Amino acid sequence: MAKKFSLPYKYELHLHYLLFYHLFFSLFFTWYILNFGGDSKGYWGMVMEQVLIKGEITWFSYFGTSTTFILWLCYMPSKILGLSYLTGNILFGFLGFIGIRYLFVLVATKFPVNHYVLNLPLFPLIFYIPNLHFWSSGVGKDSISFWAIAWFLFAIQEYKSRWWQAGIALFFAYYTRPHIGQALIGAIAIALVLGSEIKISYKIFLGALALIGTSYLSSTTLDFLEISDFSLDEMTGKAEKTAFLLKSGNVKSGVDISSYPWPLRIFTYMFRPLFLDAHNVMALLSSFENALYLYLSFFIYRNWTPEALRDMPVFLKTGIIMFIPITLAFANSLGNLGVIMRMKNMTMIYFLLFCFFLIAYNKKLRYQKLQEKLKYYKQREEVISKKREMELKKG
Repeated sequence: MAKKFSLPYKYELHLHYLLFYHLFFSLFFTWYILNFGGDSKGYWGMVMEQVLIKGEITWFSYFGTSTTFILWLCYMPSKILGLSYLTGNILFGFLGFIGIRYLFVLVATKFPVNHYVLNLPLFPLIFYIPNLHFWSSGVGKDSISFWAIAWFLFAIQEYKSRWWQAGIALFFAYYTRPHIGQALIGAIAIALVLGSEIKISYKIFLGALALIGTSYLSSTTLDFLEISDFSLDEMTGKAEKTAFLLKSGNVKSGVDISSYPWPLRIFTYMFRPLFLDAHNVMALLSSFENALYLYLSFFIYRNWTPEALRDMPVFLKTGIIMFIPITLAFANSLGNLGVIMRMKNMTMIYFLLFCFFLIAYNKKLRYQKLQEKLKYYKQREEVISKKREMELKKG
């Protein structure tokens, strides 16, 4: 794939490094779940208690959305082929790596320049973030969601030729987490309507299609969030209910978001756990990542320009538009830092890439302006030099 997109050899090497790096996290994920527990083992063992199948159990007995869909995916390799849980994590992890590869190629080919933090290149450094790999390296919804979103964005970047890939990716995104599928439909429509890539007639058609699609799928999002509508009162009630359950369960990573104002809830979702919140190794690693997110977010105001948004690649426009409603919804429904770390892994990478692109775009503009100034002064010097030569000849 690196050769197909004419990537430099050093980036091809990084893709090899990332493959083995991701494989390590599949092994680590297996050890972690076997020692500390998690839904992942229940998926592979087909023993999820919240899924009750009446009558004869077949493969398609599990076909449906959310938990049942993951059981449907696990049925053949686990129950029929009898593959081990470790093998399952490697299989799901491989899909997660494909998602990382898609994003890696998009950044390598669509971002104008690189940027350095503490004298380290932001690309490809951002693709070595531990949580990006950990939550996409094992059996579960997280790996499938991450892969499906990345594949969808990779496809719509060249939607005229890859539209069919976008359709398949949307299928996996919707059936794994219906609200993600709804967000993707709305996001791509808005991104294309705001962009200059297509004719006005197609924009109207896509806008109408997205409106119908998001309206049709909104009920699944409401069911997932366990609210009746998208009002502020419902969101606040959900936050209070979450806080009560965490208090009664004595959850170490629980946060009482019901007492937080909206800005602080969003801050908690996007940038915590920070170092004082770290309660285990993964939370500590996440603290470093969140510090990077927080640092880069300060560059948004300084580097934001209408031109940067206009020239932003379609995949990134879609990713950041998708990121906004999902963040608002989860910021008001999740009060557990451990769950937040897992859930935001699907979309937080697009916020990071958004900050990165703004910085890179304006860095390119400053470089171009500098080049223009140098060209101007060079031409001026040449003109002055020619005048002097002519004067000397006349003299």
